[in-house]
Amino acid sequence: MTKYILNSGGLKNNPDKADKFHQEIIKDLGDSPRLLFCFFAQPREYWEEKFTDYSQRFLASMDKDINPQIELAFTESFISQLKASDAVIIYGGDDNLLLYYLKQYKLPTIWEGKVVAGSSAGSDALVKHFWASDWRRNMDGLGILPIKFIPHYQSNHNDYGLREKIDWQEAYQDLKNYEEDLPIYALKEGEYIVIEQ
Repeated sequence: MTKYILNSGGLKNNPDKADKFHQEIIKDLGDSPRLLFCFFAQPREYWEEKFTDYSQRFLASMDKDINPQIELAFTESFISQLKASDAVIIYGGDDNLLLYYLKQYKLPTIWEGKVVAGSSAGSDALVKHFWASDWRRNMDGLGILPIKFIPHYQSNHNDYGLREKIDWQEAYQDLKNYEEDLPIYALKEGEYIVIEQ
């Protein structure tokens, strides 16, 4: 059974919720969980910088007796890295870029039995349909989880005032009417859900 954890994003701005999310990822994985951090939703030149920053924050949220082994995911070795890991965390960024990379692999087969956590675009990729706050429209994920998803729900996610504010009720209704009738999870920043399948 694979454990999916979908986070809405905004972890940096919600440290208490980030700590709970991190604890959920390592739950039942022992004292030295092997974690794979995936930044495929970001331009390649930022992966190492993000890895350093996110690793430090992740480790700071651990109890002293937990010693995670964290590795940076690379596209060319993603399959072998997944096999050697207990959990993978797919972080956010550009939905289209992330989907481009993930569609190259036989998902969910290659991570069967693992913990698979997503944050923002990382969660979007795992579901059937989602409303993308950056693109301001409905999009299709990989369809691994038969649900609809809205990350950053009710946040002030408007690119620092450069764009109009999002009408979240309209976004919710738009996604509800999109394609088929599926459960909708609209999560505020830092919130997460767990789905086992």
